[in-house]
Amino acid sequence: MSVTVNNPIMPGFYPDPSCCVVGEDFYMVHSSFAYFPGLPIMHSKDLKHWEQIGNVMERESQLPLGETGLSRGLFAPTIRYHEGVFYVICTNVTYGGNFIVTATNPAGPWSEPHYLEGADGIDPSLFFDDDGKCYYIGTHPNPAGCRYDGDWFIYIQELDIESFKLIGEPLNVWNGAMKGVHWPEGPHLYKIGGYYYIIHAEGGTGPEHAICVARSKAVFGPYENNFCNPIFTHRHLGQKYPIKYVGHGDLFQTANGEYYMVMLAVRPTHGYTTMGRETFLAGVCFENGWPVVNPGLGMLSDTLLVNLEEWLPEEGASIPSCDRNYQFAKVKELGPEILMLRNPKEGFYELKEGEGLYMECQNIAMTEDKAASYIGVRQDSHLFEASCVFTGENLFEGAKAGLIYMQNNAHYLKFEYEGMHGNVILCRGGKEEKLASEWMPESPVTMMIRVSGLRASLFIGTGNQVRCIAQDIDIRALSTEIAGGFVGCTVGIYATDTETREVPAKVCFKSFAYRRM
Repeated sequence: MSVTVNNPIMPGFYPDPSCCVVGEDFYMVHSSFAYFPGLPIMHSKDLKHWEQIGNVMERESQLPLGETGLSRGLFAPTIRYHEGVFYVICTNVTYGGNFIVTATNPAGPWSEPHYLEGADGIDPSLFFDDDGKCYYIGTHPNPAGCRYDGDWFIYIQELDIESFKLIGEPLNVWNGAMKGVHWPEGPHLYKIGGYYYIIHAEGGTGPEHAICVARSKAVFGPYENNFCNPIFTHRHLGQKYPIKYVGHGDLFQTANGEYYMVMLAVRPTHGYTTMGRETFLAGVCFENGWPVVNPGLGMLSDTLLVNLEEWLPEEGASIPSCDRNYQFAKVKELGPEILMLRNPKEGFYELKEGEGLYMECQNIAMTEDKAASYIGVRQDSHLFEASCVFTGENLFEGAKAGLIYMQNNAHYLKFEYEGMHGNVILCRGGKEEKLASEWMPESPVTMMIRVSGLRASLFIGTGNQVRCIAQDIDIRALSTEIAGGFVGCTVGIYATDTETREVPAKVCFKSFAYRRM
């Protein structure tokens, strides 16, 4: 009774994974930064097949984002379960800082945030000890003053989980395994076999990323270093290795007693990362009281055998990393996998049965750090095709709509309908460049973008004809290496206007599809 799990288990922009186990069920959350809704929550019973059962942060009252940059907002969350209650602890680096939300059903609804007074820094996690006490573990700047960028400490403090108040004084317990380490972060605290373990990341979330461990007989230490640190990394494999930036691990145990770890990594193509940080799985055993990740291999594997019975989500569930085909005239509500920008304007879109999705053309340019009219999904393959069909009869002069493939607000490729023309526009460093333009007198209009690695081609359809109007566009600018930040690319539909009107223009999207090739 086993299943073969393929890595990554969560392809595409699903960074900073955290997983908890409740009986035979696994629940996992991920960072979402300034996308809305926030913190997608996944469920599985076999670690191979996953379904998205919701988003932890679904209301603006939970998730104020304002005009934050796309790589700000919600950083690394942790999910834990204790005595019938699920806890997610996270950092809104833009508004409020560290907070906890709770739910009795992981699909939601989740509570309003309980902001933690005195909890500075980022990457918080929770640990429930055998005696029922709860502890907060996080990371913050060196209290004695940072000697260099990333000179941080991991600290622990008791937490009253009823009042959400920190108790006593924070104790700095660890500042990383390596000498002069940069960015000891993402710490998690566990108790296994009489030891307390801190498993954390070091070296930043780029090429030097690594997972390290320390242990102690007491929750507040002193913690001893594992001489085998880092216990997991790909940084020694070189910049051309196909899987890089491995780190930010969270350890968990299945009902049958086996240990596994989820972690992030990236899969660049020709040295450039467009899909962002993805979630991978590795097996763990303990030797001499220390965890060993993927024993005998020491690196991530393409597949691994998991001793669990195969399980499939129910029909109609939202399955990550699958093709999407939204026929909006038949859609009653958008699924939890849909992404929007920041705190979207209430009512900026409307689903009308038998007609489609009407999207308001707001006077917000895509280059602005604002809540533009956008609905998209994560890129999860280096080879994909995205398309939309819409009618443009109601677009006033200056109003625009179409298809956009974006890394952030300063780096994107869009296919835009304006004034009966289809314009291909590449934005690099916040500066737009028109690459092609085609007369489009007919409606409805079909637009398509096809991405193959670091090249994109765009196609237009009117009537029964589909033709390419721009091909082999260099999209390296849409990579993390050039654009920077912590997110991966998404692709979707959008609408905008150069004017603010008393009655905004609206465009009717008939469909949007995403297909891996």
